[in-house]
Amino acid sequence: MPPIPLQRIVALNDALVAPSRDMVLYWQTAARRTRYNFALEHAIAHARTLDKPLVVLGALRVDYPWASDRLHSFALDGLADNAAAYAAAKVRHYCYVESASGKGRGLLEALARHACVVVTDDYPEFFLPRMARAAADKLAALGVRLEAVDGNGLIPMRATDKAHVYAHQFRRHVQRVAHDHLSNTPAPAPLRGARALPQPAAELDRALAAIERRWPAADPAAFDVASLPVDHDVPAVAQRGGERAARAALRSFMERRYDRYATDRNDVNAGATSRLSPFLHWGFVSAHELFAKIAERERWTPERTASRPTGKREGWWGMSVNGEAFLEQLITWRELGFNGALFIPDHDSFDSLPPWARVTLSLHDADARPNATTLDVLERGESYDEVWNEAQRQLRVEGRIENYLRMLWGKKILEWAPGPRDALAWMLHLNNKWALDGRDPNSTSGIAWVMGRYDRPWGPERAIFGKVRYMTTRKKGLGARC
Repeated sequence: MPPIPLQRIVALNDALVAPSRDMVLYWQTAARRTRYNFALEHAIAHARTLDKPLVVLGALRVDYPWASDRLHSFALDGLADNAAAYAAAKVRHYCYVESASGKGRGLLEALARHACVVVTDDYPEFFLPRMARAAADKLAALGVRLEAVDGNGLIPMRATDKAHVYAHQFRRHVQRVAHDHLSNTPAPAPLRGARALPQPAAELDRALAAIERRWPAADPAAFDVASLPVDHDVPAVAQRGGERAARAALRSFMERRYDRYATDRNDVNAGATSRLSPFLHWGFVSAHELFAKIAERERWTPERTASRPTGKREGWWGMSVNGEAFLEQLITWRELGFNGALFIPDHDSFDSLPPWARVTLSLHDADARPNATTLDVLERGESYDEVWNEAQRQLRVEGRIENYLRMLWGKKILEWAPGPRDALAWMLHLNNKWALDGRDPNSTSGIAWVMGRYDRPWGPERAIFGKVRYMTTRKKGLGARC
């Protein structure tokens, strides 16, 4: 396996690797998979160089915002898949599910005391950046190095040093640097390289056993979330989470809907979307694996790309219209969201929106709202607009909304909320609470797009919206069913 590109590795503290300790620890927080995983690959490389065993910590805290049966169950499915894969590779996997707020405090430090180095995932959204920074300080006090690895997209987040304002600007950046990164892909099956690693020695075994007595390990395949202090009014969905379900969803998309993606993805009745967003969000599948499947289907080689950046949505990759359309979503729009999460301070706040959007929305803040409603009414899916209600009910039942309808869903909330700041807060709350792919740079950037980010002023100027793009549910392809 080639070394991980340096642009993907961030040292979160100044401690040095300590070869005298007993293991390498991978604290798996965002890339919850055992395939196409740069962070896992990096941890294995450390373990091989140091001739140490690898231990993987998969932990699930209970006090994160919007914690619920839905989110916990989906995460536990992934932990169960990972536990089975690590067991088959003879890698020690420690699954810890916190039973009450604060119960898991000290676990990472206890494990890290025995670690030459700790590797974790570099993820720029939700509470994870704060958690990683806090952990880095605690581990630094113990003299333990913490390294974060970016496995989020095909292009490293730090292949640029600024926030991009428009999609075409970011697309041109992708086209300019793509060839430098498409050959630096994670190994499809990195655990094959872990089979030759040493097993924990008796002293480390005793230390791990003592830690497990203090923080009992869980069996994720048999865990019952009903016993936990999470929101039980947000039930689990029928869709299973985890790496195996993600790969099944990818096969289903490629076999049944890929050939219709370009023409039908925005028709909510056609059902041609990939439905992979929840699996990407939870890290159950990698953007690299999706790209590999598309390239295989298209019989694509890098030589088919255009010789120079064009900034255009179609034609640069040299693929079919379906391949070009899918990569526009997977790379341009998805990774633009990660760019914003990393480089725009407080990127989910009203004050982070483009100046023109803040100005025009603020000028119309006091406009009369004839269809004003409340958050409770919207959360129940009881607006006067039945198409919107269908979208909200799909969100509550399935944990997702068809992607074009999600834009319309957001625009109506902007129209109905008491003001633009309320609209942004309501969208974030509903999406983060009910959506399997909420709390994600891509879904947050989509909500910010509703408010004007990555867009331009539009005319004619309207009440409430000002110069922010207006959309309506009275459009071709939007029947009563979604």
